[in-house]
Amino acid sequence: MAQFQIKLIASDNTERELLYDNQTSSLTWGDFSPVLEVKPKTFQNATVVSVSQPGRKGLIKTLKISLGLSCNYECNYCSQRFVPHAESTNPEDVENFLQQLTTSLSQAPERIEFWGGEPLVYIKTLKPLAERLRVLYPDAEFLIITNGSLLSLETNEWLDRLGFVVGLSHDGPGYHARGADPMDDPEKRAAIMDLYARLHPQGRISINAMISSQNPSRAAVQLWLQERFGADVQIGEGAFIDPYDEGGLAATFKTTGEHAQFRRQGFGELRTGLASRFDITNQKIQDFIDSIRYQRPASALGQKCGMDRSHNLAVDLKGNVVTCQNVSAAATAPNGQSHLIGQLSDLSAVRMKSATHWSQRQGCSTCPVLQMCKGSCMFLEGPLWEAGCDAAYSDNLVFFAAAIEFLTGCMPVFIDGDLPPERKDIFGLAKSTVESPPVRRVIPIIAAQQAA
Repeated sequence: MAQFQIKLIASDNTERELLYDNQTSSLTWGDFSPVLEVKPKTFQNATVVSVSQPGRKGLIKTLKISLGLSCNYECNYCSQRFVPHAESTNPEDVENFLQQLTTSLSQAPERIEFWGGEPLVYIKTLKPLAERLRVLYPDAEFLIITNGSLLSLETNEWLDRLGFVVGLSHDGPGYHARGADPMDDPEKRAAIMDLYARLHPQGRISINAMISSQNPSRAAVQLWLQERFGADVQIGEGAFIDPYDEGGLAATFKTTGEHAQFRRQGFGELRTGLASRFDITNQKIQDFIDSIRYQRPASALGQKCGMDRSHNLAVDLKGNVVTCQNVSAAATAPNGQSHLIGQLSDLSAVRMKSATHWSQRQGCSTCPVLQMCKGSCMFLEGPLWEAGCDAAYSDNLVFFAAAIEFLTGCMPVFIDGDLPPERKDIFGLAKSTVESPPVRRVIPIIAAQQAA
């Protein structure tokens, strides 16, 4: 049983202590009195996927269609940058794909996502595909993620008419990691703002930003985006990147001091509301509070991406079922298993051996942010996974600390337990003194306030 003692500093500068068990989601004061009222629920155990316990697919609810990995940008931290490309797809593949799909699916998917590379590179294939799928599945939610550089007024009208939810990728002041900013091009900016004007009033567009060592401040990203899209801009994604290659590795922190600085900065931005437009702020903190209130056991946790679940399916237009939308049928996972895990025409035979559930990783079970992190990327291995784990720990520790302060009014500063020394000292303050007592801020989380 993983137990942690969390040292707190109260507003009067006195020390307090919490006891936390990440396996049972028990959070109590040092005298074992609960931090908040507990209302236990029943949870189903998550499926544990590994080479020896391959994942399966069936009763698909979320369908992720990979149009291909080609892109007109070269983001230096892109998860797909060095993924081998499978056979290219074209409009002639649509009919056969749809025949396989309708034959294989026993129910209508609730959500259909269209992925690249840059999906608008494949606009000649995307249009007939989406139009046919809209007829077949009129109630399904459509989602597309785009860098926005290939938008036009005609494409915008089409996206609007078909009911797409759009995620527009933009890192604010950190866009240099992606390439030339389309917002600097008058014609591209006009197309982006036209789409935003169409979809924002309907709640169908977000600006999706990634955080990295090159772009570590959510407050700076939020301010940049608010200045261009308005104060009520919805910011999606928002997590620290997973390093999939050397470029991603270069965008992670290297030293204990860098991690501590990121945690201090991120925590300060959360508690003062400077990152309140990020969806991840509400989601992470509310999810942690719910885990405590409802006593969610760690055994109920799947992977953070959800692609280990049987009802989430990633497939290309050739009918190849793959690990997730960021890989191809021609790629091999770091554990040596193929990312091609089966065929759409025979879903019952799909076997995912390319992923590793967090419970099979060293250190995850004894990690205080497990309930938030949910195991980082499920197919990375070796140094890349270790760097991703370190980044995910620091990133989730920011939300963990903010949730603790929200629940208790005290600032957590140290976690004692089965942890490496550099992970115990939350803000790198162990060798210094707190110069002034922390002032409790109102973290703008409406759902959390209602739940608490």
